[in-house]
Amino acid sequence: MEKGFEKALEIYSVLATGQSISAKDKETAELYNSFYSDSEVYDAVTALLKKLNLKLYEYNESIFVTAGAGNKVFGYTNDDLKRMLGLRLNKELYLVYFIVYEALLQFYKTSDTYQVKDYIRLDELIEVVGKELGRISSDTSVYTKDDVNDSSFKAVALLWDGLPPMISEDKDRNKASRGSRYGFAKLTANLMNQEGIFTVVDDRLYPTDRFHAIVENYFEESGSSIMARLEEIKNKPADTEEGE
Repeated sequence: MEKGFEKALEIYSVLATGQSISAKDKETAELYNSFYSDSEVYDAVTALLKKLNLKLYEYNESIFVTAGAGNKVFGYTNDDLKRMLGLRLNKELYLVYFIVYEALLQFYKTSDTYQVKDYIRLDELIEVVGKELGRISSDTSVYTKDDVNDSSFKAVALLWDGLPPMISEDKDRNKASRGSRYGFAKLTANLMNQEGIFTVVDDRLYPTDRFHAIVENYFEESGSSIMARLEEIKNKPADTEEGE
């Protein structure tokens, strides 16, 4: 029993640092096999993760963990992310969230509808973000004062609309700023690359196994109220002019 618990702690220590455990990786294959072949190890790991509000996912013979909703120890708060990204305002952070969401939608519309593509280019992501923000902001219901969550859509849409496509600093493709649409998209891409969701190469975003694992098991069920509202508005038929 002690040996099984030690193995469970070893598996947890790898997963908790954001690494994956894979049957295809010679450094972690033994841990992967222990997790699935030894019920004592499996039960100890899953019980520990549950206690710590961590969610475990599997994809392509690899396992990953991510913080559960509201997990402030292993996850990020809004203030944490603003500090990480050098942002000052909530509307800037909401814009980053929106860009992340649109990046995910380029590969999945729902958890079971994967769209086969190898990558998305940054300029394609910028284009779709502009298109969807324009569609959302054209719906007058996002400007109602009664819904606190929805009031942020106006600020996000106006922020994006007021940004230039690029600024001189954007010529250095390794840097990201919040002074342009390209800069915000690059800032978001760097965050997703850091979190292992995408691999970014020359302004192309390639989804990782971690991305697929999280999206297929978690994407719909854990969407925030903001993202749920996004889908409601995006799926609503566009208003037509009177008399058409």
